Amino acid sequence: MLKKLTTALLACTAFALPQAFALSVLPEAGVSLGVGTKEQYAEAKVLPRMTIGYKRADRDQYGNQNDIYAKYNVIGSKVQLLGGWRNNIDEQSSSTSFYGGIGVAAPHILGLQPYATYVKGSHFAEAQAGLNYNIAFGWGLNVNYHNYMPEDGDNEHGVGAGVTFHF
Repeated sequence: MLKKLTTALLACTAFALPQAFALSVLPEAGVSLGVGTKEQYAEAKVLPRMTIGYKRADRDQYGNQNDIYAKYNVIGSKVQLLGGWRNNIDEQSSSTSFYGGIGVAAPHILGLQPYATYVKGSHFAEAQAGLNYNIAFGWGLNVNYHNYMPEDGDNEHGVGAGVTFHF
């Protein structure tokens, strides 16, 4: 299953890259990297309204989860449709889950940008609210509250912090 999804993602990326040259809600273009208390991610804008990414989340009960996702800008980057695939949802099996959701961000005010996201899959739901702060030269800080709700097992929630770099 992972091999098919990876092949499909690479094919879509290869198809999207020629049009791209005619790429926690992020700046309008380029590549972003982030490291936080519970996750690491890398994402790139591949079309004017679409971003693809990979996130590795460390869950207390379920270990490491791999997440391949896409974001589609509906209203600028302020409202985004989210979708993706996540594995290691259940510690008893190698379950996977396709998911969808929405992300909403407020306009930047003095370098601060509040945001909220919600995604729902067949084996989990996850909500996050946070605040991005642009420092300078592509560097930023993120503080967030996340609530991960697996279908089986205990919910995980807490405050996280991270550093982002956009180039």
